[in-house]
Amino acid sequence: MINPFLCLYKKHKIVSSKFIFISASKLMKALYHVEKDLYICHQESIENILTTIMSKLKAIREQKNLTQEELSEKSKISVRTIQRIESGTVPKGHTRRALAQALEIEESGLMADLPQAAAPAETVEMEEGIEERIEEETVSINYSYVKIINLSSLLFTLLPPLNILVPLLLMFTMKQKNNLVRQIISVQMIWTVMAPVIFMLGIFLKLGKQFTPILMILIVLSNVFIILRNASEIDRNKKLYFCLKFSMI
Repeated sequence: MINPFLCLYKKHKIVSSKFIFISASKLMKALYHVEKDLYICHQESIENILTTIMSKLKAIREQKNLTQEELSEKSKISVRTIQRIESGTVPKGHTRRALAQALEIEESGLMADLPQAAAPAETVEMEEGIEERIEEETVSINYSYVKIINLSSLLFTLLPPLNILVPLLLMFTMKQKNNLVRQIISVQMIWTVMAPVIFMLGIFLKLGKQFTPILMILIVLSNVFIILRNASEIDRNKKLYFCLKFSMI
């Protein structure tokens, strides 16, 4: 005999399961739409932030009657970076600070009315430390000293490795441990290594005894040219003409 209560229980259980399944499906759909709306709002917020930064920097620059090149020269920030910021890239701390100083405004002027996201303390400290090191290095560059360090190699071109040791000593004495000086010394290190290799290659090729002194003179003159060309570039553009993509010190 079929128990009517058992049938009623099973029927109720099936109906309840269907109800739970339907409710869960509706809940998932609702959550999906909420998440989608939040994503759209987030994207719009980001676009608004970028638009604000773009318009502020460009407006202030034009108000000061500055071109991108002139602002680059005043702030020591590359033209490409300024173009990226005016195209929507958010400037970092050091870049923002340099631009604000060049434009003679408060740093907050570039970021006014923008929501500030809270960052972990460790991240903030790390970014501040990096920015401080960058700022210290930028401020500490004395181009007169850099030029002297560069030209010091010229006096010892015929006496390697003094062409490396003397600039290295001056770097610490003059407190010019910046990227420019490191590049100057790195270039001298490369030349000091390559010079005997080229000389030995000339001997190996048996180009003749008369060619040997000519080769030595050419090797020395190549370094003289490198040093003088870099000195000229330091005077004109505050950078090196001959440099490496890496530093050896």
